[in-house]
Amino acid sequence: MEKKLYEKIVMNHKPKEHRLRNALISFFIGGIVGVIGEVLLELYTYYLNISSSDAAVFMMVTLIFLASLFTALGFFDKWVNFARCGLIIPITGFAHSMTSAAIEFRREGFVTGLGANIFKLAGTVILYGIVSAYIFGIIRYFILGGI
Repeated sequence: MEKKLYEKIVMNHKPKEHRLRNALISFFIGGIVGVIGEVLLELYTYYLNISSSDAAVFMMVTLIFLASLFTALGFFDKWVNFARCGLIIPITGFAHSMTSAAIEFRREGFVTGLGANIFKLAGTVILYGIVSAYIFGIIRYFILGGI
């Protein structure tokens, strides 16, 4: 079969991507995650009578726990398929990737399975997060004149 004809057949049968719809869903779901985080922050600040910075730690731990729990229970993947970046970009996506890798490789043992593969998905996020923080820190140091 001719290459151009094959590419045309593939393009005709390829599912169409709805970018605007996906962007709007991601925007609203990400906003809902932000609102939930803010509500948790306010609840922890008010009911535990702690500072906002301490409450922020509790809020992040709560979101990480919920995302990990829902991943372990098996329905966070369905939410991610619907919400896309709305759930992957926040800290819930990081928790989801770590928990997914842990569940997938648990049968291979603690060292060669869990220990060796838990950062398989999240490792790139950690690596490039640290590298970019370092680079932007140096840039900020030179822009602000060493302050």
